[in-house]
Amino acid sequence: MTENSEPTVAFTELYGSAPEGVWAAPGRVNLIGEYTDFNDGFVMPLALPHTARAAVARRADGELRLHSADVPGGVVRLRVDELAPHQGHGWAAYPAGVVWALREAGHPVTGADIQLSSTVPTGAGLSSSAALEVVTALALNDLFELGLSAPELAVIGQRAENAFVGVPCGVMDQMASACCTEGHALYLDTRDLTQRQVPFDLAAHGLRLLVVDTRVKHELGDGAYAERRAGCEAGAAALGLRTLRELPYDGLGAALDTLGRGGADESVVRYVRHVVSDNERVERVIALLDAGDVRAAGPILDAGHASLRDDLRVSCPELDLVVSAAGEAGALGARMTGGGFGGSAIVLVDEAQADTVAKSVLKAFASAGYAAPRIFPAVPSAGARRLA
Repeated sequence: MTENSEPTVAFTELYGSAPEGVWAAPGRVNLIGEYTDFNDGFVMPLALPHTARAAVARRADGELRLHSADVPGGVVRLRVDELAPHQGHGWAAYPAGVVWALREAGHPVTGADIQLSSTVPTGAGLSSSAALEVVTALALNDLFELGLSAPELAVIGQRAENAFVGVPCGVMDQMASACCTEGHALYLDTRDLTQRQVPFDLAAHGLRLLVVDTRVKHELGDGAYAERRAGCEAGAAALGLRTLRELPYDGLGAALDTLGRGGADESVVRYVRHVVSDNERVERVIALLDAGDVRAAGPILDAGHASLRDDLRVSCPELDLVVSAAGEAGALGARMTGGGFGGSAIVLVDEAQADTVAKSVLKAFASAGYAAPRIFPAVPSAGARRLA
């Protein structure tokens, strides 16, 4: 059975008729720029080959039927005119939130049958939820002929997650899923959503980017993410700024002094330092990629992890162990990626050293008594698209 026929068969068996199409949207890893997107900053994600897939058909009767091949349970049945934020629904809140967000924006979505499946690891910091949102938005955009662009679909997905599900994420994950292209990283300015596709051909440089999924599950809805967002907003307000994006890197020292003298909470000072320095790290990595010096980005990844660990404090022992074990085994650089508190790390390594580094990480986890992580290469892949 082909990749495209499998969801079609599953849909037909479930709903009794064939879908009108099949769509896919990828998960992502973020090369650099973490917790910067809700501060109007810079990010640099790339799409993974792992995708959420949706087989979909329109309905005209106001009913929304949702089913996931990956979650136990039957079909979730909802009424589109009764959708409201913060009503639960578990995994189904993500696609349902997209329907709600589209209708809130005035788009005539009258119902749908949706069959979902995903190869994006959940809880791994690889944006499995954004992939669900974007694939749903793309399918409904096509079927209802809404005429929305890829960035507009990403914003719909973000609104679903912010307002409907209740996670105050920035727009990076949805933009990566909607807009990335094969063989490139996405240089995104989250203030105005301008973007540039940056060639990221690791093989041509004799390099590999490994993803190490620690299998430690995280949940961004638990308040830790929201607390850091609130702290960043408090820091910007104390400095008289709309967002931390407005604080240039060369003004960081003076700004931190101002916060200290003003009695800002110590955590706010740390958060401000991380965001402003991570924006600068993104710009440094972009300059290196433009110059064809990908290897030199390694130490910047290391510095990014130290900032996430020490200033933002969103790492965990397993993520720190990936970074230290990979570095000791000869990796060029490594850092946690995503929201943290578990999830995944990325490791930049010479292709000839990839197996050695991976084995060293596995050995370190075994020695520490941790469950074995899942390790696979991050291959810059295509964004959301129609499959059939």
